[in-house]
Amino acid sequence: MLAAGQSSRYRAGGGEAATKLIETLGGRPIVRLAAEAALDSRARPVVVVTGHARSAVEAALTGLDLALAYNADYGTGLASSLRVGLAAMPADVAGALILLGDMPWIEARLIDAVIEAFLASRDALAAAPTRAGRRGNPVLLGRGLFEAAMRLEGDEGARRLIGALGPGELVEVEAHDAGATIDIDTPQDLAAAPGARGRDG
Repeated sequence: MLAAGQSSRYRAGGGEAATKLIETLGGRPIVRLAAEAALDSRARPVVVVTGHARSAVEAALTGLDLALAYNADYGTGLASSLRVGLAAMPADVAGALILLGDMPWIEARLIDAVIEAFLASRDALAAAPTRAGRRGNPVLLGRGLFEAAMRLEGDEGARRLIGALGPGELVEVEAHDAGATIDIDTPQDLAAAPGARGRDG
């Protein structure tokens, strides 16, 4: 899970917290909600990449059964956090599911559906949810894409890698709710957000 960003749009919009990730929905920090969804799923290990406001983000995750990986180069953009996260994966994993810390409505059942669809397709290099024709998150990168992902630079995530895949190489899963496409970027997004929903067990 990527949780290292500087929340620049949030702070530019008047947000007072060091990072939007520690703002709360339903009494729990946004980043904790995202992490709890991962922990409620079959994805293991769960690794959270921290950077900006590291101590505050780590405090919001206290007590959860996950690993932390610090990205000292978080100011260079998303790609550096992706590299740190992939480097923290065990050598025998089939792939890595890339969760974003500012997407608190991702559900464990969606994470599991993406994993299951990827594992069920012999030719798949990646898997991703879609909602009303729009590709969302989390994206699963198969090990065959790790090397290319490790070469990404700046604020580029895996979108270009996913977009370049051919038929059969990308497995798409229909998301049954809007959580796969909704994130929190600004104080206005936070103010308009409904309280956090319950999580799958």
